[in-house]
This record gives sequence, C-alpha cells and structure tokens, in this order.
Amino acid sequence: MINTVIFDLGMVLVGYCWKEYLESFHYPEQIAGEVAEAMFLSSEWNEFDRSLLSDEEILESFIGNNPAREKEIREVFATIGGVIKKYDYAREWIRELKAKGYKIYYLSNFAKKTFEQAWDIMNFIEEADGGILSFEIKRVKPEPEIYETLVSRYRIVPENAVFLDDSKANVEAAKKIGFHTIEFTSKDKALKELMALGVK
Repeated sequence: MINTVIFDLGMVLVGYCWKEYLESFHYPEQIAGEVAEAMFLSSEWNEFDRSLLSDEEILESFIGNNPAREKEIREVFATIGGVIKKYDYAREWIRELKAKGYKIYYLSNFAKKTFEQAWDIMNFIEEADGGILSFEIKRVKPEPEIYETLVSRYRIVPENAVFLDDSKANVEAAKKIGFHTIEFTSKDKALKELMALGVK
C-alpha cells in the first residue's frame, strides 16, 4: 500500500525553462546558441547541480567551453534562477495529498545558486515532509546514492512509495531502488496513474 509520494521538482512542480530564460536576453540567434552549448547543454551543467565545485569554478568551466562568449555567459549565470517558472498547482497538490494522509518528499537535481535565486517560486517545498536537493549531498540523479540517502534519512519503505520524475533515466534508477514510478508528462496524466496505484 502506497503511503508516500516523492516528487522531482523541475518540470514536475516547477518549470525548468532555460530556453525561455535565454531568449529574454535577446542575443542574436548564433550567440544564444553558443551560450546554450557552453552552459545548459554542456556536461558541466550536471556538475553545477552536483555542486562539488564552487560557483566561480563552474562559471569558469562554462566560459572555458567558449571564451568568446564570456560576457554573455557571465550575464546569464548571474541571474540563473530565472530558469525556474512557477506552476500554480504545486503547493495545492502537496497540501491535498498531505490532507489525505500521504507523506510527501522531494528529490531533485538543483544547484544551490539556482535554488536560492528562485526561492520565492520554490518555497512551496516547505509544505513537504522533507526532501533532498542534489547540491546538499553532492550527488545527482540517476546515481543510486541520492535515492538511497532519501530512503535512509526519512526511513522510507520504497515498496510503499511512488516517485514522479520527467526523466526516464531517473525513473528507471528509482525502480531499481524498489519505488513505484511515474514518468511525468502532465499533472492530469500523473493523477490517473496515481489513482491506478491506489493514490487518490
């Protein structure tokens, strides 16, 4: 019997809208594309979420991917929390599930800088019973350690929990831990899948 619901954040409870954010700078198309490749589409982006390196070290690694775009990369990085967009349903969904007796946790890849700058949007997570962000433990999904830390910290029984994430790789990793899983594409679809699992 499921008594615990675990949410990813980006593209589940908030929007991760880096393209829209980058467009807000109104760079010429070629420059915007180069900045995207140097930052959001780079392997270093995952390390930004892991946060083993300092923000300055990560910034320098982005710049190192394309030194000609240093000015733009610095501009984009300075207000990186702008990639996060509010989903109006997030807080109420958590409250509804908690009112029905479910334990609610979050498990998400998030850089500290992004999280702190987007706190006004992210503060709904205070409604949850707890959770882990990747920057806190220097591990990122789909690495098993981040799931295992959540399980041990909050004494979660995976067989009694369902995990929602928009990433197939992250969902597959959660299955290996023993969670029920939902690959998230929309709230409406997720609600139907939750009901099929007995979560109402």
